[in-house]
Amino acid sequence: QVQLVESGGGLVQAGGSLRLSCAASGSIFSVNTMGWYRQAPGKQRELVAVIVRSGSTNYRDAVKGRFSISRDNAKNTVYLQMNNLKREDTAVYYCYADVTVVGGTLGYWGQGTQVTVSS
Repeated sequence: QVQLVESGGGLVQAGGSLRLSCAASGSIFSVNTMGWYRQAPGKQRELVAVIVRSGSTNYRDAVKGRFSISRDNAKNTVYLQMNNLKREDTAVYYCYADVTVVGGTLGYWGQGTQVTVSS
């Protein structure tokens, strides 16, 4: 019933920037906490950044000062601005959202988008 659709991934050289977006759609009462995770080859999925409805954010140390998470509550959309990308940022990035629907609050995942940093 609820879908999270991601976009913005791609191939970029080290030092470059990308902006990811993730839009939630469907039978939604409200979108609550939203975040971005990533999974590199051979590694476990890890939290990158999280943002609550009030706008408070948290980041893993490796991306602090380089990445910025934001959201547009009217559009049920979360963004991840990634600057000064490093090769170690290469991963599949997944959007996550806690969404209140008719039956309660459930967690949803986006389809994943590949970010590849070269050089």
